[in-house]
Amino acid sequence: MTRFLSPTSDRSAGQGGAARLFAGGVEGNELLTVAAGAVLIALLAVIGVTIVALGRFLSVHLFVGMMLLGPLALKLSSTGYRFVRYYTNNPRYRKAGPPITPLRLIAPIVAISTLIVFASGVALLLAGPGSRSILLPIHKVSFIVWVAFTSLHVLGHLPALARGLSADYAPAAQPGGAPDGRAGRVLSLASAIMAGVVLAILCVPQFSPWLNHFHHH
Repeated sequence: MTRFLSPTSDRSAGQGGAARLFAGGVEGNELLTVAAGAVLIALLAVIGVTIVALGRFLSVHLFVGMMLLGPLALKLSSTGYRFVRYYTNNPRYRKAGPPITPLRLIAPIVAISTLIVFASGVALLLAGPGSRSILLPIHKVSFIVWVAFTSLHVLGHLPALARGLSADYAPAAQPGGAPDGRAGRVLSLASAIMAGVVLAILCVPQFSPWLNHFHHH
């Protein structure tokens, strides 16, 4: 997530219905990133609870872990898009500026550890309990690194999180109503969540070996 912009910035005028659906420019990208981040925080809180008693909540841990992939892909896409636009010297993204320096410094660690922890988790699920000796240490270490740096990332963006969510999901609080492209952002977020749910449902048969393993151990 990056710095929140004012609701009236980068508003597109004179667009058709299809264009307005996904309009918003820099601000729209910011609001989409904020919303995806909020969903991830909520789902990760569930993951955190399941870790406390993993044997009892393993099925929930696995399901929510797979469900996270949809919103995670959306957030990585929105932040990656802003990164590319900024460093290819797009005037609007250059004018908006980068995140503050401390958050810029930890961003690569957050991104890399995120990819490793989720890739190793998916690999563990698909490979089964027999892969524990190789993949589980990678998953655990990357998870510890990821939690430490992601916590700093979230704390640094908490003010923007509240303001960003109110812009799209409490439009009455904004003097000019919701910014351009609100419907497209809501649709994108809903689609990402549904994609995660569908993926998790499709992976349910893969849960059995792990559930049986925990039952016998």
